[in-house]
Amino acid sequence: MTRQQRTQLNQKLKRPATFVPQTPEQMRTGFAALMSNMYVPTMITQTPITLGNRPAIQVDHEQHTHAGIILYFHGGSYVVGSPTTAMSLTGSLVSRTGIRAVSLDYRLAPEHPFPAAMEDGLAAYRELLANGTNAADIVLAGDSAGGGLAVAVCMMARDAGLPIPAAVITFSAGLDKTHSGASMSSKADVDPFFARENFDHTDAMFLAGQDPRHEWVSPATYGKLEGFPPLLLQVGTNELLLDDSTMLAERARAAGVDVILDITADVPHVFQAFTGTLDEADQALDRAALFIKQHIGQGQA
Repeated sequence: MTRQQRTQLNQKLKRPATFVPQTPEQMRTGFAALMSNMYVPTMITQTPITLGNRPAIQVDHEQHTHAGIILYFHGGSYVVGSPTTAMSLTGSLVSRTGIRAVSLDYRLAPEHPFPAAMEDGLAAYRELLANGTNAADIVLAGDSAGGGLAVAVCMMARDAGLPIPAAVITFSAGLDKTHSGASMSSKADVDPFFARENFDHTDAMFLAGQDPRHEWVSPATYGKLEGFPPLLLQVGTNELLLDDSTMLAERARAAGVDVILDITADVPHVFQAFTGTLDEADQALDRAALFIKQHIGQGQA
């Protein structure tokens, strides 16, 4: 147990007491600066590619290559972020599994509001299939908004009659744009990253007046999950978004879906990014890597 590490990290990340709205450009610059401090494994290569008519980064292990592809979606409230800001997570999954990842640079709001990101994610998945990759060899993964995007793309693929991927993994996913979970209030004093106002600000850009009850943006409350592949939902207790994952897990269970709800105590939003600093981050990534290796190539129908 690393209580001291967790306490120090939460104190280091403590947000200002008063919310001050920023422009998208200010938010993107600040987020990129924060994520540039995260550890990125050295035993990987990064190659710019195009997938689904969008830029992406292909990430490979320098020495070990195993069958399969991790299609990764970065976080950032659909307003900020890029494959580069998520490279600590993408690279960590590749270094632990030896499986190639492709991290998609999907379109961001407010320039491209909902459903642009979802359309880009589905187009990327379609192209992987069209290029001959078996769906049973694809895992969808993402952090924060990217976790929500991974779930939405799986839902869209199923509804479009496409073969579903082998599995879906989410890290601190945003899964409910109605923000109806009890943790939105109960965790307000312990979440070092977010206040409710943060979500109000970015949701306005992303939804642009559209209904937050749409199942693609609120699968935890409105999504139909029947026929989904196995899910791994990792989340920390010091998060406003904690119940996004707990509600989706319950909805998945009710739909007959294999689901693992993996909750770590006293850690912040997307704590897995703090690999090398927080022992729980490395342990959670180890569990995610095992989950990937257990499900890749298993012929999920």
